[in-house]
Amino acid sequence: MNFEAVKKQENTYIMHSYGRVDIALTEGKNATTQDIEGKTYIDFTSGIGVNSLGYCNEKWVAAVQEQAGKIQHISNYYYSPVNTELAERLAKAAGMCKSFFCNSGAEANECATKIARKYGEAFGADKIVTLKDSFHGRTITTLSATGQDSFHQDFLPLTEGFTYADKDSIASVQEQLDGTVCAVLIELIQGEGGVIPLEKQFVKDLRTLCDEKGVLLIIDEVQTGIGRTGSFFAYQDFDISPDVVTAAKGLGGGLPIGVCLVNEKLQDIFKPGMNGSTFGGNPVVGAGALVVLDYVTEPAFLQAVNEKSDYIKKVLDSVDEVEFVRGKGLMLGIKLKSKNAKEVLLQCAEKGLLILTAKDLVRFLPPLTITKDELDKGLVIFKEVLSNNQ
Repeated sequence: MNFEAVKKQENTYIMHSYGRVDIALTEGKNATTQDIEGKTYIDFTSGIGVNSLGYCNEKWVAAVQEQAGKIQHISNYYYSPVNTELAERLAKAAGMCKSFFCNSGAEANECATKIARKYGEAFGADKIVTLKDSFHGRTITTLSATGQDSFHQDFLPLTEGFTYADKDSIASVQEQLDGTVCAVLIELIQGEGGVIPLEKQFVKDLRTLCDEKGVLLIIDEVQTGIGRTGSFFAYQDFDISPDVVTAAKGLGGGLPIGVCLVNEKLQDIFKPGMNGSTFGGNPVVGAGALVVLDYVTEPAFLQAVNEKSDYIKKVLDSVDEVEFVRGKGLMLGIKLKSKNAKEVLLQCAEKGLLILTAKDLVRFLPPLTITKDELDKGLVIFKEVLSNNQ
């Protein structure tokens, strides 16, 4: 089968909900991948931050294959030793208490919403404050939580109970805490909003404010978590701890997973039957996630993520077309002076580099395991495209 046959098949049988680049990927290793026609690419996307260990990491593949050969799925009527080990290791790495496993970041944020509403039930509070320019998922509820009007227009009415505050403004949050609010939900780096880091003092003040008002602080680390920003969770660099944290993407290493972790005061918030997920805690996915944790809980591995980040910034600092680079670890947004980010994405793909965009920025989310050689190959292509006068 060639690319045109794949594209025809897609147009015939798959709903048109994605604006795809004209590439059909078929195999890969670490940050290098190949399409159906045999063309090779350097991947600075890692499946939008999912392939944390790159394509087909040998230890990850072996663990997934071994588990699939033992038992591939059990219902949540029964205990799973893979599931319990993953929960223990997550709790210790995150400084949290207990986990609920599901299949995606949006589902994890739905769980966090349920926890917040259940917590607020005792004092008659059910509203959740999020920040403008945030993104929390594509279900009806997480679309409502998302602080971008463009995501609210096509599927009205959305779930009620969300209000929006200005980022980095304690006053804007505080004026909404009128006794009806049970939680504040934030991203520490607004990924889809333009790779915008929150100010550290704002986050620390927000933690204090939530404590004073008896309101939960929920941190959405679906994109920032599991080593992406150079620490296990991004909040660990902000010197605070949330009441609830959600993660997904990079945790599974390429398989679908989501998790909602709570601190000690919320560990018994759910009773049996209040929440569930048919595939949540799947042992095959869990086996892959345990391998991811083997890597991202090692200080030397996280140090290497930060070193790669510094290297990318240093290289791009000398590129005339680059206005600025922002973000943390291997979650970087690049503002261009004159070129259109989407056009640059397409031109890079033609030359063998896969990148992302976020609003008007180019976005890099390479595998955490990307090698120096792969980085250099990709950056050469990126600089070549930016220097092109077209």
